[in-house]
Amino acid sequence: MERDKNQGSSKRKAVVPGPAEHPLQYNYTFWYSRRTPGRPTSSQSYEQNIKQIGTFASVEQFWRFYSHMVRPGDLTGHSDFHLFKEGIKPMWEDDANKNGGKWIIRLRKGLASRCWENLILAMLGEQFMVGEEICGAVVSVRFQEDIISIWNKTASDQATTARIRDTLRRVLNLPPNTIMEYKTHTDSIKQIFPFFVLGENSFCPPARHSPSWRGPHHFF
Repeated sequence: MERDKNQGSSKRKAVVPGPAEHPLQYNYTFWYSRRTPGRPTSSQSYEQNIKQIGTFASVEQFWRFYSHMVRPGDLTGHSDFHLFKEGIKPMWEDDANKNGGKWIIRLRKGLASRCWENLILAMLGEQFMVGEEICGAVVSVRFQEDIISIWNKTASDQATTARIRDTLRRVLNLPPNTIMEYKTHTDSIKQIFPFFVLGENSFCPPARHSPSWRGPHHFF
């Protein structure tokens, strides 16, 4: 029964651009997650908590989703929007993510909506110019600050991560003294769960930010 259900879900109709629409280079999926701060979260419970909003293949389909979505600055509590290429889950353990990392920028309150929009438009418009390296982006709304990040596949490729950093500075119009942190997903896991190893059958915690990253410094 479960097998039939899985087979059925795998045969869902492919998302394609409509007539006269402007196709994107890749299909993307919006996700949303919300959790109670301080409550332990396992990989399984995180995956159950994250909700898929929808997938789009064209500029017009993107705007149909985005125009009806709440802006990050209007979210409350411990919430995240994720925008990832179709087929990539916004989790560290996904095959496309497990050898990668992310650039992280912490924002003071009031800037998340503008920065998120600029970031995802740059990503959809292929402004980062790093081939297939970009996996997706996340905006994390917290009580005292907000965090945006962009994920790529290969953390060890320094030329790629440097190009992503420089493009991120440009598209977000970041001040020259803005501090940006690059974090590999492996390091993130070790920092939060030092005894777990990222592997095919290992436990992987949710794609969240370590409490040690939160501090008194907010950018902009």
